[in-house]
Amino acid sequence: MEYEAKPDLLKGRIILVTGAGDGIGRTASLTYARYGATVILLGRTVSKLETLYDEIIQAGFPEPGIVPMDLSVTSAQDIEQMAEVILDKYGRLDGLLHNAAILGERVPFENYDLDQFSRVMQVNFNSVFLLTRLLMPLLKLSDSASVVFTSSGVGARPQAYWGAYAVSKYAVEGLAKLLADELENTSNIRVNILNPGATRTSMRAAAVPGEDPQTLKTPEDLMGLYLYLMGADSAAENGKTFTG
Repeated sequence: MEYEAKPDLLKGRIILVTGAGDGIGRTASLTYARYGATVILLGRTVSKLETLYDEIIQAGFPEPGIVPMDLSVTSAQDIEQMAEVILDKYGRLDGLLHNAAILGERVPFENYDLDQFSRVMQVNFNSVFLLTRLLMPLLKLSDSASVVFTSSGVGARPQAYWGAYAVSKYAVEGLAKLLADELENTSNIRVNILNPGATRTSMRAAAVPGEDPQTLKTPEDLMGLYLYLMGADSAAENGKTFTG
């Protein structure tokens, strides 16, 4: 997306990014901070979050928060406790980027490991539901909140051998559309779906190992769209799907 963001587009906004330690989540977090946001970095690997924290601080951007959380085992109680801390420290939440996901196996459905299927659904869908549901009170405290659900081409149209990943992303799209319809004209919260498309990430490399990564766009190439959906210029967008 060709979008020229103002330098202070996200000044004063509080944005939580899941999967902030790697790939698109890392780039989005750094970009949001560059444009003035206080970013809450949620991820599984503390060392990666701390490295990103240091990078943001050294660049002179607003001090981020760090939330170490493994979404494969997180509970409603864990998220409720996090929400209390966010409320006490920041007073609200202006943006939520659901970015974290795992690929799982790429095998025929009849061969799919049962435990692996449950784990993928937990990370990619169940935790997304829990985070959205339990952070809604914080989002309602914002003058204009944005929730962005990350999907995939196989989320819009599941394809053979994409297993739990496709199913989980299909479910995410359903949740996003339901929520957008409920909040239309009744809330200060807007909900949209973002499909980044084929991007140069470690997940893409694992999913399509024979592909030349140099032919793919980078996470940085997508940041115009990520900024647009979190900033004031997208205030009227709700229930739409954007593709990178």
